[in-house]
Amino acid sequence: MDLPAPQGPGPKAAVTGSLPDPATALEWLSAMLLVRRFEERAGEAYTRAKVGGFLHLAIGEEATIVGAVKALRPDDWMISTYRSHGNALTRGTDPGMVMAELYGRSTGTSGGRGGSMHIFDLEHRFMGGWGIVGGNVPIGAGFALASSYRGNDEVTVCEFGDGATNQGTFGETLNLAALWQLPVVFLVSNNRFGMGTAIERHSAVTDLVRKGEGLGVEGRRCDGMDVCDTQSAVAEAVELARSEQRPFLVEAMTYRFRGHSMADPERYRTREQVAQWRERDPIEAYAKRLRAAGLLTDESLSRLDAEATATVERASEFADGSPAPAAASLADDVYSLGGELKAWPNGGRVER
Repeated sequence: MDLPAPQGPGPKAAVTGSLPDPATALEWLSAMLLVRRFEERAGEAYTRAKVGGFLHLAIGEEATIVGAVKALRPDDWMISTYRSHGNALTRGTDPGMVMAELYGRSTGTSGGRGGSMHIFDLEHRFMGGWGIVGGNVPIGAGFALASSYRGNDEVTVCEFGDGATNQGTFGETLNLAALWQLPVVFLVSNNRFGMGTAIERHSAVTDLVRKGEGLGVEGRRCDGMDVCDTQSAVAEAVELARSEQRPFLVEAMTYRFRGHSMADPERYRTREQVAQWRERDPIEAYAKRLRAAGLLTDESLSRLDAEATATVERASEFADGSPAPAAASLADDVYSLGGELKAWPNGGRVER
């Protein structure tokens, strides 16, 4: 299939990853189905004004999300962008808490204060979605620096989009990560568009692996529409970062089926291009592969899909029934309320 791809020279196409054991294979499918159904419900909730602010959906990118997360140990760290609902869900965050955060409710992952772009779960070491393009890149390296400083073998995966590779934080961070030999994997989810600008128009070098290598960070490209290939590539990168204490970059070639956000009119790409990519739907392609291997039937697929839908329904009910943050909590987590001003130098006054 002749699919649109970044122009210019690039690394050889990655070999499709092998299927895991039967139980794991079905677990990955369940995870992708949960992300898809959650995102669809979130989009519906946005149109009904249940979700405020921005909403960035990852429909079409499920293989990149699930493949990357499944390459991590529970004690590894992950940090992502504003398109991060699926990352949190796959990492193990309660779907009800994620949906409640979208709804701005007090039971959300950030107490209803972050919304869609700022999902956070310290228990599962998912250190949040970040709203500033490229803003999470140096923070991810900071987690890796902490692991290196403490002498443990934890690895950080820092995910960002192709547009972030044009930010100054990308060059500065990769340079230091290579110089300081930090155990971090930079995962570029290359969905071909930095917001509404095609990669050929926003990056002089469209082979993003080369960008990393120019800064001293080795990398490879994988098929981000294939959960097995993504998991294999990220797992390999994580193992290198862990065993050799050095950074690595993985460029996952993926595509989002919806706009940049729910407010996106999508005038920068054609319906024909989107339709062509939908033919490579990562869930349908993976299910087809599992059927061919004798690991999935139409009945078992319907059951897994129904389970994912039911989970999302419960999450929506939980969010609907949760209270909004109390007005009295407005300053919580913004200012320190534990001490008195008189405990500060000069009682908190600034001499002029």
